[in-house]
Amino acid sequence: MEKQEWYLEYQIQYNRPGLLGDIASLLGMMAINIVTINGVEDSHRGMLLLCKDEVQISRLRSILRTVDTIEITKLRKPKLRDRLAVRHGRYIHSDVDDRKTFRFVRKDLGLLVDFMAELFMKEGHKMVGIRGMPRVGKTESIVAASVSANKRWLFLSSTLLKQTVRSKLIKEEFSPDNVYIIDGMVSARKASEDHWQLVREIMRLPAMKVIEHPDIFVQETEYKMDDFDYIIELRSDEDQVITYETAEKQQNHGFNDFGDGFNMFDF
Repeated sequence: MEKQEWYLEYQIQYNRPGLLGDIASLLGMMAINIVTINGVEDSHRGMLLLCKDEVQISRLRSILRTVDTIEITKLRKPKLRDRLAVRHGRYIHSDVDDRKTFRFVRKDLGLLVDFMAELFMKEGHKMVGIRGMPRVGKTESIVAASVSANKRWLFLSSTLLKQTVRSKLIKEEFSPDNVYIIDGMVSARKASEDHWQLVREIMRLPAMKVIEHPDIFVQETEYKMDDFDYIIELRSDEDQVITYETAEKQQNHGFNDFGDGFNMFDF
Protein backbone atom coordinates (compact mmCIF):
# COMPACT_ATOMS: atom_id res chain seq x y z
CA MET A 1 0.00 0.00 0.00
CA GLU A 2 1.31 3.44 -0.94
CA LYS A 3 2.06 5.66 2.02
CA GLN A 4 -0.12 8.71 2.64
CA GLU A 5 1.10 12.19 3.50
CA TRP A 6 -0.34 14.11 6.46
CA TYR A 7 0.26 17.47 8.09
CA LEU A 8 0.57 17.75 11.87
CA GLU A 9 0.76 21.10 13.60
CA TYR A 10 0.71 21.66 17.32
CA GLN A 11 1.07 24.58 19.71
CA ILE A 12 3.54 24.20 22.55
CA GLN A 13 1.82 24.71 25.90
CA TYR A 14 4.87 23.96 28.02
CA ASN A 15 8.25 23.94 26.28
CA ARG A 16 10.40 21.54 28.25
CA PRO A 17 13.71 19.94 27.17
CA GLY A 18 13.23 16.77 25.16
CA LEU A 19 9.64 17.53 24.08
CA LEU A 20 10.36 17.24 20.36
CA GLY A 21 12.36 14.06 20.93
CA ASP A 22 9.46 12.48 22.81
CA ILE A 23 7.03 13.27 20.00
CA ALA A 24 9.47 12.00 17.37
CA SER A 25 9.93 8.78 19.36
CA LEU A 26 6.15 8.33 19.59
CA LEU A 27 5.82 8.73 15.84
CA GLY A 28 8.63 6.24 15.30
CA MET A 29 6.98 3.62 17.53
CA MET A 30 3.76 4.06 15.52
CA ALA A 31 5.68 3.56 12.22
CA ILE A 32 4.92 7.12 11.12
CA ASN A 33 7.79 8.81 9.30
CA ILE A 34 8.66 12.50 9.61
CA VAL A 35 9.35 14.00 6.17
CA THR A 36 9.86 17.66 7.14
CA ILE A 37 9.71 19.58 10.40
CA ASN A 38 9.92 23.29 11.18
CA GLY A 39 8.72 25.93 13.58
CA VAL A 40 5.61 27.70 12.28
CA GLU A 41 4.68 31.18 13.51
CA ASP A 42 4.93 31.71 17.31
CA SER A 43 5.21 28.62 19.53
CA HIS A 44 3.84 26.33 16.79
CA ARG A 45 5.61 23.42 15.17
CA GLY A 46 4.61 21.80 11.86
CA MET A 47 5.45 18.37 10.44
CA LEU A 48 4.85 16.59 7.16
CA LEU A 49 4.30 12.91 7.95
CA LEU A 50 4.13 9.66 5.99
CA CYS A 51 2.11 6.65 7.12
CA LYS A 52 0.46 3.55 5.64
CA ASP A 53 -3.18 4.20 6.53
CA GLU A 54 -5.57 6.56 8.27
CA VAL A 55 -5.91 4.26 11.31
CA GLN A 56 -2.42 5.27 12.41
CA ILE A 57 -3.42 8.95 12.27
CA SER A 58 -6.58 8.29 14.30
CA ARG A 59 -4.50 6.57 16.98
CA LEU A 60 -1.95 9.39 16.93
CA ARG A 61 -4.72 11.95 17.35
CA SER A 62 -6.14 10.09 20.36
CA ILE A 63 -2.75 9.80 22.06
CA LEU A 64 -1.70 13.41 21.48
CA ARG A 65 -4.98 14.69 22.92
CA THR A 66 -3.91 13.21 26.27
CA VAL A 67 -0.59 15.11 26.24
CA ASP A 68 -0.87 18.34 28.23
CA THR A 69 2.39 19.90 26.98
CA ILE A 70 1.04 20.44 23.44
CA GLU A 71 -2.28 21.18 21.73
CA ILE A 72 -3.02 19.85 18.26
CA THR A 73 -4.05 22.70 15.94
CA LYS A 74 -4.03 20.80 12.62
CA LEU A 75 -3.91 17.14 11.65
CA ARG A 76 -5.05 16.70 8.06
CA LYS A 77 -4.02 15.90 4.49
CA PRO A 78 -1.55 18.68 3.65
CA LYS A 79 -2.74 21.72 1.72
CA LEU A 80 -0.49 24.00 -0.31
CA ARG A 81 -0.40 26.51 2.56
CA ASP A 82 0.71 23.74 4.96
CA ARG A 83 3.62 22.71 2.74
CA LEU A 84 4.78 26.31 2.39
CA ALA A 85 4.39 26.92 6.14
CA VAL A 86 6.73 24.01 6.92
CA ARG A 87 9.17 25.16 4.24
CA HIS A 88 9.29 28.83 5.28
CA GLY A 89 8.19 28.79 8.92
CA ARG A 90 5.14 31.01 8.47
CA TYR A 91 1.68 30.90 6.97
CA ILE A 92 0.44 32.78 3.95
CA HIS A 93 -2.24 35.20 5.10
CA SER A 94 -5.48 35.42 3.16
CA ASP A 95 -8.10 38.16 3.22
CA VAL A 96 -10.82 37.63 5.83
CA ASP A 97 -13.61 38.61 3.42
CA ASP A 98 -12.13 37.13 0.23
CA ARG A 99 -10.42 33.78 0.74
CA LYS A 100 -8.86 33.78 -2.74
CA THR A 101 -6.87 36.96 -1.96
CA PHE A 102 -3.42 36.39 -0.44
CA ARG A 103 -1.21 39.11 1.06
CA PHE A 104 2.58 39.34 1.03
CA VAL A 105 5.18 41.94 1.96
CA ARG A 106 8.47 42.47 0.15
CA LYS A 107 10.56 40.74 2.83
CA ASP A 108 8.63 37.54 2.05
CA LEU A 109 9.45 37.41 -1.67
CA GLY A 110 10.88 33.91 -1.28
CA LEU A 111 7.57 32.68 0.12
CA LEU A 112 5.66 34.49 -2.65
CA VAL A 113 7.84 32.95 -5.38
CA ASP A 114 7.33 29.45 -3.94
CA PHE A 115 3.57 30.04 -3.69
CA MET A 116 3.26 31.20 -7.30
CA ALA A 117 5.53 28.40 -8.54
CA GLU A 118 3.14 25.86 -7.00
CA LEU A 119 0.22 27.60 -8.73
CA PHE A 120 2.05 27.66 -12.06
CA MET A 121 2.51 23.90 -11.95
CA LYS A 122 -1.26 23.39 -11.97
CA GLU A 123 -2.64 22.34 -15.34
CA GLY A 124 -5.41 24.02 -17.31
CA HIS A 125 -6.77 27.55 -17.49
CA LYS A 126 -5.93 29.65 -14.44
CA MET A 127 -5.98 33.41 -13.90
CA VAL A 128 -3.87 35.05 -11.22
CA GLY A 129 -4.08 38.77 -10.49
CA ILE A 130 -1.30 40.60 -8.67
CA ARG A 131 -1.70 44.05 -7.10
CA GLY A 132 1.12 46.26 -5.92
CA MET A 133 2.83 49.62 -6.23
CA PRO A 134 5.70 50.27 -8.68
CA ARG A 135 9.13 48.80 -7.80
CA VAL A 136 7.72 46.41 -5.22
CA GLY A 137 8.82 43.31 -7.18
CA LYS A 138 5.68 42.07 -8.95
CA THR A 139 7.13 41.19 -12.36
CA GLU A 140 10.41 39.89 -10.96
CA SER A 141 8.50 37.52 -8.66
CA ILE A 142 6.40 36.21 -11.56
CA VAL A 143 9.52 35.51 -13.64
CA ALA A 144 11.30 33.84 -10.70
CA ALA A 145 8.25 31.66 -10.02
CA SER A 146 8.12 30.66 -13.70
CA VAL A 147 11.76 29.58 -13.54
CA SER A 148 11.12 27.65 -10.32
CA ALA A 149 8.14 25.90 -11.92
CA ASN A 150 10.21 25.13 -15.04
CA LYS A 151 7.79 27.13 -17.17
CA ARG A 152 8.48 29.46 -20.07
CA TRP A 153 7.15 32.99 -19.51
CA LEU A 154 5.89 35.34 -22.22
CA PHE A 155 5.05 39.03 -21.86
CA LEU A 156 1.95 40.19 -23.71
CA SER A 157 2.38 43.60 -22.05
CA SER A 158 4.95 44.66 -19.50
CA THR A 159 7.13 47.41 -18.04
CA LEU A 160 10.04 45.20 -16.96
CA LEU A 161 12.58 46.50 -19.48
CA LYS A 162 10.54 48.78 -21.71
CA GLN A 163 6.85 49.36 -22.03
CA THR A 164 6.11 46.34 -24.17
CA VAL A 165 2.85 45.52 -25.95
CA ARG A 166 2.53 42.54 -28.26
CA SER A 167 -0.11 42.21 -30.95
CA LYS A 168 0.85 38.76 -32.26
CA LEU A 169 2.81 35.64 -31.32
CA ILE A 170 4.55 33.06 -33.46
CA LYS A 171 3.10 29.55 -33.58
CA GLU A 172 5.65 28.11 -31.13
CA GLU A 173 4.66 30.67 -28.48
CA PHE A 174 1.15 29.25 -28.12
CA SER A 175 1.47 26.51 -25.53
CA PRO A 176 -0.49 25.39 -22.44
CA ASP A 177 2.88 24.98 -20.68
CA ASN A 178 3.67 28.72 -20.85
CA VAL A 179 2.98 31.43 -18.29
CA TYR A 180 1.48 34.48 -20.02
CA ILE A 181 2.07 37.82 -18.29
CA ILE A 182 -0.14 40.86 -18.89
CA ASP A 183 0.25 44.29 -17.34
CA GLY A 184 -3.35 45.46 -17.12
CA MET A 185 -2.36 49.11 -16.91
CA VAL A 186 -0.08 49.06 -19.96
CA SER A 187 -2.68 47.17 -22.00
CA ALA A 188 -5.43 49.56 -20.95
CA ARG A 189 -3.47 52.72 -21.74
CA LYS A 190 -1.40 51.76 -24.79
CA ALA A 191 -2.83 48.68 -26.53
CA SER A 192 -4.36 48.38 -29.98
CA GLU A 193 -7.31 46.24 -30.96
CA ASP A 194 -4.85 43.66 -32.35
CA HIS A 195 -3.34 43.37 -28.87
CA TRP A 196 -6.75 42.82 -27.26
CA GLN A 197 -7.57 40.19 -29.88
CA LEU A 198 -4.35 38.39 -28.90
CA VAL A 199 -5.26 38.65 -25.21
CA ARG A 200 -8.67 37.07 -25.89
CA GLU A 201 -7.00 34.30 -27.84
CA ILE A 202 -4.60 33.59 -24.99
CA MET A 203 -7.47 33.64 -22.50
CA ARG A 204 -9.04 30.73 -24.37
CA LEU A 205 -5.82 28.75 -24.09
CA PRO A 206 -5.72 26.19 -21.21
CA ALA A 207 -2.68 27.84 -19.63
CA MET A 208 -1.62 30.06 -16.72
CA LYS A 209 -2.22 33.81 -17.12
CA VAL A 210 -0.88 36.37 -14.65
CA ILE A 211 -2.34 39.87 -14.79
CA GLU A 212 -0.65 42.75 -13.03
CA HIS A 213 -3.07 45.51 -11.96
CA PRO A 214 -6.16 43.27 -12.35
CA ASP A 215 -8.54 46.05 -11.27
CA ILE A 216 -7.53 48.16 -14.28
CA PHE A 217 -7.67 45.09 -16.53
CA VAL A 218 -11.30 44.31 -15.68
CA GLN A 219 -12.31 47.93 -16.28
CA GLU A 220 -11.12 47.71 -19.88
CA THR A 221 -12.27 44.17 -20.74
CA GLU A 222 -15.26 41.87 -20.50
CA TYR A 223 -13.56 39.94 -17.68
CA LYS A 224 -14.58 40.30 -14.04
CA MET A 225 -12.82 39.87 -10.73
CA ASP A 226 -14.81 36.67 -10.22
CA ASP A 227 -12.95 35.21 -13.21
CA PHE A 228 -9.68 35.25 -11.25
CA ASP A 229 -8.73 32.08 -9.41
CA TYR A 230 -6.25 33.88 -7.12
CA ILE A 231 -5.51 37.50 -6.23
CA ILE A 232 -2.10 38.34 -4.79
CA GLU A 233 -1.32 41.62 -3.04
CA LEU A 234 2.34 42.60 -2.65
CA ARG A 235 3.37 45.52 -0.43
CA SER A 236 6.65 47.05 0.68
CA ASP A 237 5.37 46.78 4.26
CA GLU A 238 2.17 45.85 6.05
CA ASP A 239 0.86 49.43 6.16
CA GLN A 240 1.39 50.35 2.52
CA VAL A 241 -1.79 51.35 0.69
CA ILE A 242 -2.08 50.11 -2.89
CA THR A 243 -3.29 52.97 -5.07
CA TYR A 244 -3.24 53.39 -8.84
CA GLU A 245 -2.77 57.17 -8.83
CA THR A 246 1.04 57.07 -8.65
CA ALA A 247 1.30 54.17 -11.09
CA GLU A 248 -0.98 55.89 -13.60
CA LYS A 249 1.16 59.03 -13.48
CA GLN A 250 4.23 56.95 -14.32
CA GLN A 251 2.41 55.17 -17.14
CA ASN A 252 1.18 58.45 -18.60
CA HIS A 253 4.72 59.81 -18.63
CA GLY A 254 6.14 56.68 -20.28
CA PHE A 255 7.89 55.38 -17.15
CA ASN A 256 8.24 51.73 -16.32
CA ASP A 257 8.29 50.08 -12.90
CA PHE A 258 11.91 51.16 -12.41
CA GLY A 259 11.16 54.79 -13.28
CA ASP A 260 13.84 54.92 -16.00
CA GLY A 261 11.75 56.65 -18.63
CA PHE A 262 12.12 54.17 -21.49
CA ASN A 263 9.72 54.61 -24.38
CA MET A 264 7.07 52.23 -25.63
CA PHE A 265 8.28 49.08 -27.40
CA ASP A 266 5.50 47.66 -29.58
CA PHE A 267 5.70 44.27 -31.33
